[in-house]
Amino acid sequence: MSRSPFVVGLTGGIGSGKSAAAEHFARLGAAVVDTDAIAHELTAAGGVAIPALVAAFGPDILTPDGALDRAKMRTLAFTDPEVKHRLESILHPLIRQEADARCLAATKAPYVVLVVPLLIEAGEDYRRRCQRIAVVDCPEEIQIARVRARSGLDEDLICRIMAQQASRTERLAAADHILDNGGDLAQLHAQVEALDRLYRELARSAPP
Repeated sequence: MSRSPFVVGLTGGIGSGKSAAAEHFARLGAAVVDTDAIAHELTAAGGVAIPALVAAFGPDILTPDGALDRAKMRTLAFTDPEVKHRLESILHPLIRQEADARCLAATKAPYVVLVVPLLIEAGEDYRRRCQRIAVVDCPEEIQIARVRARSGLDEDLICRIMAQQASRTERLAAADHILDNGGDLAQLHAQVEALDRLYRELARSAPP
């Protein structure tokens, strides 16, 4: 009988460094299931979510090649709560379904890292799927600087996005483990490596 996967939920605010942490977990041998990557697949040209999104918001939310225009959709969602709610009601069930399937399929990995940007905000939807929760944390001014450098968003939009996410205090309160990403990449990697050793041991001793 196959064992249920040992699942670590990995989260953090925008610009905190979730992707950098997840990439290092993957290099160390963990199976990484990234809900944001799944969302990109669902909303790519020909993606499963595209027909429902067009029905809800019209064809103007697509790029010329038929993918979701993420920049346009982001601006709409973070300026109109009703648009945000409708978008989430379409995408979130599809993302959860695919994430569950990928976690269950990761039978050869020592454990699974389930990357969920809005894990805390989702309540029990994802928390009940995870044996541990790891939060990537850094000061808010660093988050803003990283997002501006990475995506060119203006500070006002970044702050609106952050305001609709769980607060730093709420994320830290929900964490079993905290990855401090206020420093350089080498420091983050060292922390990931320590958690990798812990998660392997926890997974080995977990009941089937």
